[in-house]
Amino acid sequence: MNQPARDAPFFVVLNPGSGRGDPDETRALIERVFTEAGREHQVLMCKDRPVDQVAAQAVDLACARQGIVVAAGGDGTINAVVNAVLGRGCAFGVLPQGTFNYFGRTHGISAETEIATRALLESSVEPVQVGQVNGRAFLVNASLGLYPQLLEDREAYKQRYGRSRLVALWSAVVTVARAHRPLRLVMQCEGEQRKVRTLTLFVGNNPLQMAQVGLPEAPVTGAGQLTAVMLRPVSTFHLLKLMAQGAMGRLGEADDVKSFAFEELSVRPATPRKKVRVAMDGELFEMRPPLVFSVSPHALPLLRPRPLTAQAEAEAPPR
Repeated sequence: MNQPARDAPFFVVLNPGSGRGDPDETRALIERVFTEAGREHQVLMCKDRPVDQVAAQAVDLACARQGIVVAAGGDGTINAVVNAVLGRGCAFGVLPQGTFNYFGRTHGISAETEIATRALLESSVEPVQVGQVNGRAFLVNASLGLYPQLLEDREAYKQRYGRSRLVALWSAVVTVARAHRPLRLVMQCEGEQRKVRTLTLFVGNNPLQMAQVGLPEAPVTGAGQLTAVMLRPVSTFHLLKLMAQGAMGRLGEADDVKSFAFEELSVRPATPRKKVRVAMDGELFEMRPPLVFSVSPHALPLLRPRPLTAQAEAEAPPR
């Protein structure tokens, strides 16, 4: 992949709804770092327009100026910007602002905005695998069934109690404690078709997330393959037990969990439906079946920080 010029301008898509900090302060910090470095830049705030519209504008500007597009937000914001960037040829950077930041953590990008912004000035482009569902890109995961419901409930709890990992965990426990109807799916992979009953179908593209819950496919996830995870219909008690096993990094040991790596997987409801709700990188979408999960033919030209950045983060004061 081509490296951007050392004086390439930055076009930052900043979502004020991500993170717990003041968005105006975040914008001022980003602009100060770029100004001090003498780098041309423009910060586009997603205040009155959807993130995907602002992202499209940023990509057009970057393509016209041989610039770099930067997503400043959580995994959902990053997803929207990636869908605008992918295949356009411009380099992509990240300033993580979300709760979990799986994508940023996987690639050594600091959650401290100043450190991450300074790292962009010295980063180099490396190709990163992207997953897709019916052509729409995702970086961390895509799913249907119970997991999208977890995300919807988590967002409602965040709106009420604020953004934190403790709130996210408690909302998950409350969601799991309710009764859930299993999905009946027809799956086709590598020429083999089978019918399954599962509480959720989870497809991962992030090796860090797979490793944290203890799945054996973690090493190949994001390295040419995706990982599918299914939960056999179980009682609420067993579902809570599975959550605990995942938190301890032992989900792969559970008999009620089935996982496998793949390059392409086609899924449709056993009973015909016009649309299926799919969660991708924390955002919900309605999509027409069959759902085809696959590795995107386009790699993401990601600006990854140099190893020195990790040392700088370790020396930074605690948040």
